[in-house]
Amino acid sequence: MRWRPLLISVFILALLAGCSQITFVNERVAADEKLIVHNHGQKQKDQREKLLPIKLPYEEIAIDKTDLTHLTYDLNGEVDFDSALFPETYTDIPGILTFRGNHSRTSPSYGNVTLSSSTLDIAWSFRTGTHHKWGGGAGWTGQPSIVKWEPDVRRIMNIHDHFKEQEDFTEVIYGSLDGSVYFADLYSGELTRSPIKVGGPIKGSVAIDPRGYPLLYVGQGIPESDIGYRIFSLIDGSELHFIEGADPWAYRAWGAFDGSALINRKSDQLVVGGENGLFYHANLNTKFNVQEKTISVDPDIMKARYNVQGNHYQGIENSVAIYKNIAYFADNGGSVLAIDLADHKPLFALEPTDDTDATIVVEAEDNHPFLYTGTEVDQQGSFGNCLIRKIDGLSGEIIWSKEYPAYSLSAVNGGMLATPVVGKEEIEHLVIFTIARYETLHGGLMIAVNKKTGEEEWRLNMDHYAWSSPVDVYTEDGKAMLIQADSAGNMHLIEGSTGKVKDVVNLGSNIEATPAVYENYIVVASRGGLVFGVELK
Repeated sequence: MRWRPLLISVFILALLAGCSQITFVNERVAADEKLIVHNHGQKQKDQREKLLPIKLPYEEIAIDKTDLTHLTYDLNGEVDFDSALFPETYTDIPGILTFRGNHSRTSPSYGNVTLSSSTLDIAWSFRTGTHHKWGGGAGWTGQPSIVKWEPDVRRIMNIHDHFKEQEDFTEVIYGSLDGSVYFADLYSGELTRSPIKVGGPIKGSVAIDPRGYPLLYVGQGIPESDIGYRIFSLIDGSELHFIEGADPWAYRAWGAFDGSALINRKSDQLVVGGENGLFYHANLNTKFNVQEKTISVDPDIMKARYNVQGNHYQGIENSVAIYKNIAYFADNGGSVLAIDLADHKPLFALEPTDDTDATIVVEAEDNHPFLYTGTEVDQQGSFGNCLIRKIDGLSGEIIWSKEYPAYSLSAVNGGMLATPVVGKEEIEHLVIFTIARYETLHGGLMIAVNKKTGEEEWRLNMDHYAWSSPVDVYTEDGKAMLIQADSAGNMHLIEGSTGKVKDVVNLGSNIEATPAVYENYIVVASRGGLVFGVELK
């Protein structure tokens, strides 16, 4: 059978010829699940094959630093950090465990929503105590945490007995202007344990440990007792650690903490900024024994102070955002800083603009971080421009910027105090900004801006301004809805792709606080002393 070798040779040559038409792209692709592209000849060279995603290694960013002559940056404390890399996923615990849900501050809702009528219905409410000056409920930023505890943790905490064996138990944890932290059942609003009395009004947002440990992190906004940042045990409600806000080493004497801490669940580290102008990075040295029902922390803290030339308003009132090992914050003078947590050196510090209390949000494009941020109208006086920007997160380069006129009052500023929404799913090309006192003293504006170009795609003029941050929620098929509360107590349900208002419910008084959303339940407090559960239907 002499033809068999010949036939085999022809087959092999044909196979090799076919293989020569296949070019495998030998490159790593970004962590946003881009697919490897196969080129099957000229005809199909632009087609994308349905292969499993291949991700870039998730590792620290190493950047050569240059001297920043307009910035002084000093460290206090000798602490060895094993790794500065924050995990790609902030937490595996169901819920919203820090302001805006994660370290990029882009996840204010948990799970998908199921919509039938696209309406908002008040499901429950409870009343907090009252402070003689600040009242009760919650103010800015005032987002609650919502957490579905693991069964073994749920059983050792000091929650009321009938919740300990409740399998779907999901707890709302809310810091109030009356100086206490409240605990309630997500589905009924029933109080689940006694409040923790912090000692002064809480204006910021609490945080829960992303490992699911029974640890509460909370700062004070007003100095009615020793002011600072506290860590509490949620086993028995005891205070475990206190960071003194009135620090003589700081450039600024104001010791409030409105920012919500970030916890690195892999390396047991804490990152938070203070209104004293100090930036904190700590090893927590946490010890948790669920069998013995004990938990403790013993932090080793490194703190940094800074001074940007021309900026006389140090003070970190927003919540620090992090991409991998790079931390971002803005300050009361409007400078935006990027700090490498690996070597505790700054990447950039932008020149001052105006007070920036809204938290920076971070989104990676092709494994490269970009920031979205906006300013108030504060130091400009009673009228000025709110500046919104997209910034390169590694170089500080301004990608685009826009200005919007706004009024301001000395105690209640205009401009942007709401943290923006980075769109996903059907609105993944948009970022949503909310501007207070736009063009009028009492009105406001929501705008949907194209991430790439900075051009508006829709706008919603508001009769009443908003400090409350918008929240994005999504159905299983990717439809986007926005929740926006305002100063008249209205909560709006808005179609994310068009800006069309689908429903409005009034909660009775000014809502400065930011809602947190767990599936179909929205939780937010008003300045009128009430905490509400609102069901999305």
